Amino acid sequence: MELGAFSISLNVQDIQASQAFYGKLGFEVTGGDADQGWLILRNETCIIGLFKGHIEKNTLTFNPGLGQDTKILETFQDIRDLQKQLKSEGMEFASEADEKSKGPASFVLIDPDGNPILVDQHF
Repeated sequence: MELGAFSISLNVQDIQASQAFYGKLGFEVTGGDADQGWLILRNETCIIGLFKGHIEKNTLTFNPGLGQDTKILETFQDIRDLQKQLKSEGMEFASEADEKSKGPASFVLIDPDGNPILVDQHF
């Protein structure tokens, strides 16, 4: 199963304070818009998303079609195929991708400890 790039999406109170904190740890902004309440930070192959007002809980995130180096992969397993495979294995979803759609889509699973897992395909 090809889940794509892994990151942690953090629910933050103050996006500028969080950006400054993670900046001291060597993370640099690679995407997003602080005015819209979200930033993507990267330190080598580690990726952190900072989200103010977009998510309720810290969330494990996977991005099909994106490598850990944040480059778009030439080939990848489409999110709808991942969803079908997981459904066939009896997984339950908090939200699902429209299996008739194409392109960007997402689904959410909840692990046994209540942690949300977002699988979010951007293209």
